[in-house]
Formats: sequence, structure tokens, C-alpha cells
Amino acid sequence: MIRIFNVYYPVRTLVLLAVEALIVLASFLLGTYLGYRADSSLVLNFEGGYYKIFAFTAIVLIASHWLDLYDLSRLNGSGDLYFRILLIPGMLAIALGLIGFVYPKLLIGNGSSLKGLVILTFGLLCWRTAYTWLVRQPFLQERVYVLGTGERAQRLVQGLRARQDLGVDLVGWTGAVEGALTREAVAFDLLATAKARHIHRVIVAMPDRRGTLPVEELLNLRLEGVRIEEATSWLEKISGRIEVEQLYPSWLVFTDGFRFTIAFDLMRRALSTLASSVLLLFVLPIIPLVMLVIKLDSAGPILYRQKRVGRGGKIFYCYKFRTMRQDAEADTGPTWANDDDPRITRMGSFLRASRLDEIPQLWCVAKGDMGFVGPRPERPEFVEWLAREIPYYGVRHAVRPGITGWAQVRYKYGNTLEDAKEKLQYDLFYIKNASLGLDLLIMFETIKIVLLGRGAQ
Repeated sequence: MIRIFNVYYPVRTLVLLAVEALIVLASFLLGTYLGYRADSSLVLNFEGGYYKIFAFTAIVLIASHWLDLYDLSRLNGSGDLYFRILLIPGMLAIALGLIGFVYPKLLIGNGSSLKGLVILTFGLLCWRTAYTWLVRQPFLQERVYVLGTGERAQRLVQGLRARQDLGVDLVGWTGAVEGALTREAVAFDLLATAKARHIHRVIVAMPDRRGTLPVEELLNLRLEGVRIEEATSWLEKISGRIEVEQLYPSWLVFTDGFRFTIAFDLMRRALSTLASSVLLLFVLPIIPLVMLVIKLDSAGPILYRQKRVGRGGKIFYCYKFRTMRQDAEADTGPTWANDDDPRITRMGSFLRASRLDEIPQLWCVAKGDMGFVGPRPERPEFVEWLAREIPYYGVRHAVRPGITGWAQVRYKYGNTLEDAKEKLQYDLFYIKNASLGLDLLIMFETIKIVLLGRGAQ
């Protein structure tokens, strides 16, 4: 796996993305040549042809990302894959038709754009077919042995089997060993599998390592070139979260990451200010309309404020457009919102789904109580309870909370203890790997979620 913006991506996914970018470029370059022949170099160099082709390439790659074509775990078989692939040139054809009607100078003339689109369609279909065949070949798979038993080892085994994009062949794990799991039995199975299957990596996921961990055998394997890795680090790579179950405090102390300097905080603060200012310019024209419909929809104030816990446990007021009845918690006290919550107004449902209710939080960003990216701020009543129930929950207060965050783009809305625990694991990953690049990636993913209406509530 390759680390980009402090997030790990499978090499296969990056190869898939890079080759498809080359296919798009080559398709429209060939389309331009077929349209202009000898004059194609003049069109490309002096009429902005290259810039137009780069723009087409960016559009195709972004559309492919939004259709989850680079997240193979979201695709339901080859039929779904090819259907989504055909959507790309279909949507691009409609877009090019509209652009050609309104402002034809943005396109490459002489039917070059259409020719490139036809070539692109066949190119993508052929490449995806070849890629699907290629990644299944044994010589391109990494042979992995999971050393450990228990729930965490089982989750790791299931995750490796489910993520075909990782290119991992699980050749054995300790949970399949018959009989008593003594140190000798564990070591024998590990060495026998390593010799028979020529394993490339051993992932250690033992809940209790005293007396059963074959340290000497692992050292010998490492000296022979086999990679030895701890399960927490590997699970972090493949899932984008840090599991709190069986997480040793020493791992948090000695692991890389968790670097927060004054300079880094200032840069993140500047990025938050810039992002919130740009967003405010986009939404400013619709704010009066939102205020009007809230007032007409139900009785009560347009804005509401709640106490939230910020950086270092500091209490601040978070502002939102009101989406519930004025007396929503008069009888129940502080409670999380549920699916089809009767307290939510008609307009409130739309505001929550579109994220428009969070516009006033831009004021919290301007004041410095929040950042644009970070863990979602929670209410003090819930923080006290969650800190007792979930290990390391207080770590999320090491950074400013945010309007959007890693947990929001990677996990659904949650209203249970288990959901809070799951989101904390994503928050820990973000805090450990915080960077400007990761913040930009989260902002990009947030645009996708808002436009597609995912995870809304």
C-alpha cells in the first residue's frame, strides 16, 4: 500500500486510476488527430487543445470516483461495474452537447470530442476487462499469514478476504490450527505454512502474547525477508480507523503521528478560514430563503444554539438552523435524533439531508471554536457518558471539532453507543494522521457526500 495525504491506498487502485487517466488523455488526443489530421498539433498547441483534454480527463476521473468505480468493495458484480462505466461516457456526452450548444469554443471542433468519446468508451471497457483478469492472477497477490485468534483476528481475516483490491491471498491463520494452541503448535503451523506457501507477510493479532507468541520464529522469518506487522497498524491501513478494543496505550505513545506544532495549527487555522469563507460566498444568496422557509414552516426561532465540547474539553456554543420543534427536548431531555424522528419539522428534514442546517457553524469556525475539518463536537451530557463507556474517548478533544471530518465521510450518521465507538475509531485515525492534505481530501469527499445525499441526517 502507498501512503498519500497520510492515508493508505492499495497499489492496485492507484495503478487503476493512473492507467484510466492515460486512457482518457490518449482517447481525446487520438480523437483530435482523427478530426484534424495534419493540423492537430496546431489545435493542441495554439487553440488550447491540451487544456481542454486535461479538463475532460479531470471530469472523467471525478465522475468515476463519485460513481465508486475506484472502490471495488462498493460494486455488486461485473454487471454493476460495466453499467457504471457506461454511465461515464453517457453523462459526458450530455455535458459536451450542452457545452457545444451554449459555448462551442470550449470543445475541440471537427467532431474531435465525439470521436474521442467513442474511443474512450471502448478503451475503458477493454481496460477494465483486462484489469479484472489481471488482478486475479496468483503472481500478483501477496501471501499473508494471520498470527492470532479472537475477535480482532477474525475481523482482520474477514477484512482481508473482503478487500479484493488489496491483492492479498490469506494462506493461513492461527484460528485454523487444530488442537491446543500452545506456543509449539502455533510456531509449527506458522513455519510449515511459510515453507509451503512462501508467505510475504505475517500479521500478529494475538490478544494474549505471553507464552504463545513464537518470538524466535518471527525473528528468523523477518531475517529471511518476511514482513512482520502488528494487527493494529495493518487494520489502520486497510480500514482508515484505529480500533480501540485491545489497543495498548504503549502503541499510542510510541507510534508515528499525533504531531501538533504551532506552525501546523496556524496552517490548519488558515485553511479552515479560507474554506469557510469560500463556502459562505457560495451559500450567501440562499441564506435569506432558508430563514424565510424555517419561519413559515414552524413556530420558533430561526437559529438555535447548543453547548458542545471543543478542544481541550472547553465548552462553547454551536449554532445551527433550527430543524426541530421548539420544545423538542422538553419532555425527554438531551437525546440523539433517530430515523424518522417526529421532532424534526418538514423543512428540517430537507435542511438536514442537504446539510444546509450547518451553515451557521461557519460563525463557530470564524470565532475559532471549531475548524472546518475535525471530529464532530458532542454535547457535554453525552461526552461524560461516552468517556466512561468508550476507551480513549477523550483523545478526540486534542484538536478543534469540525463541520466535517474523517468519521463523517467514512461512516453513517450514528445515534447509539456502538455508532459513537465506531466514529471515535475514525476520529483517532484522523488525529493521528492529521495533515493539510488529509483535510483537503476530506473536503473533497464531503462535496461528494453532499451532492449524492449520503449519510445525511
